[in-house]
Amino acid sequence: MKRLLFLSILAVTVCHAKPNFVFIIADDLTYRDIGCYGGQAHTPHIDHLATEGMKFERCFQAASMCSPTRHNIYTGLYPFNSGAYPNHTFANLGTKSVVHYLGDLGYRVALSGKTHIAPKEVFPFEYSGVKNNPDMDAIDKLMSESRGSDEPFCLFATSNEPHSPWNKGDASLYPPDKVILPPYIVDTPRMREDFSNYLAEITYYDSQVGEILNLLDKHGLRENTLVMVVSEQGNAFPFAKWTCYGSGLQSAMIVRWPGMVSPGTTTDALVEYTDVLPTFIEAAGGKPAKLLDGKSMISLLRGKTNRHKDYVYGEVTTRGIINGTDSYPIRTVRDDRFRLVWNLNPDAKYTNALTRSPAFQSMVEKAKSGDSHAQEFVRRYQHRPELELFDCQMDPLEMNNLAENPEYRGTIRKLKGKLQQWMDSQGDKGIQTELDAIYRHRNAIGKTKEEVDAASAKKNGK
Repeated sequence: MKRLLFLSILAVTVCHAKPNFVFIIADDLTYRDIGCYGGQAHTPHIDHLATEGMKFERCFQAASMCSPTRHNIYTGLYPFNSGAYPNHTFANLGTKSVVHYLGDLGYRVALSGKTHIAPKEVFPFEYSGVKNNPDMDAIDKLMSESRGSDEPFCLFATSNEPHSPWNKGDASLYPPDKVILPPYIVDTPRMREDFSNYLAEITYYDSQVGEILNLLDKHGLRENTLVMVVSEQGNAFPFAKWTCYGSGLQSAMIVRWPGMVSPGTTTDALVEYTDVLPTFIEAAGGKPAKLLDGKSMISLLRGKTNRHKDYVYGEVTTRGIINGTDSYPIRTVRDDRFRLVWNLNPDAKYTNALTRSPAFQSMVEKAKSGDSHAQEFVRRYQHRPELELFDCQMDPLEMNNLAENPEYRGTIRKLKGKLQQWMDSQGDKGIQTELDAIYRHRNAIGKTKEEVDAASAKKNGK
């Protein structure tokens, strides 16, 4: 009888122990290129993880660039709210991050790999990493120390893969002539070569996921650890990264949490990266702060609901990015079915790092040769109408703009109203906010407006 009572107490204690968190993120990976999302990349570890947990079919981030995305995750705030809306940016001083929220709940909070966040006062992680990638020895040590103590941990393992240059993994697995390019990417030999190398690096990222999952098993931490694997923004090919299309903003998300999340389940609920922090806070026994833009996904993970949000939002700021148009603000809203993209300065030519790359230039050369498909998609990428509306159910690749169709005027009116409400709530003034992005870059930290203006004028030869 005493033994049974002891085992019952032990079971209750284990059940109520605070879970560890392991969040693994890629860099520039379009979600639909992952195996379990129907992609060509060989991703056995991620695919198997999906059989052990919940696969999210409609997860989104608020910006399709590295730096605002990571600020978004760690603060639970949309980019304009935290101040981190351009690339190479920083959050407002005084902003609280996951380190503060989980630290107050008794957690060690570590980040191993790519950072791309600032300032350190807002993000006082335990840092480690090897060439922008997770340090497996540091992660092994963290898990070992956690196993030997009562202190739970939260680990962000932040890969640099498959960010270009694509020089990792075995590209021979993906012969360029066998690669299937999405229809919005113009078929050229250079594009095929680059896409082959990109797919190989996705497989390399999958191996990193496998290493970290194996470390959890090595230290006996699987059963009390919530694992979340995501793909980050879309790849550095046309119509993905640096855009507000679904290929740029939609992310893979797979969550394994033994005893809490049913294995092999899927959800089509609309969720956002802002929801990660409040989810971790609630799972840790805390109460998410009302100031957060995100919403805890605990009920969704436990199968109590299959709805989460009615709308998801996104933005892109080109001012200050590599080869970026000086002012090309893009905003978007999506509901269950439709995505509205609002290009606030459509008369400008859209440029970024991609448009001066050899791959994109191979598209341009093919267009110049008279190829009509190349001509259409080079034009579509660089010259866009003010409004674009896509039926994401009927047109998941978002290739057919319905904005000029009178049948959808009501849909556009409703979605644009929701988007304007979101912008107003975030203090986003559109064009002016875009122009002010220069004051939100990391090299502007600690400088006055006048100093930033002077440095910008000198850089531009004025």
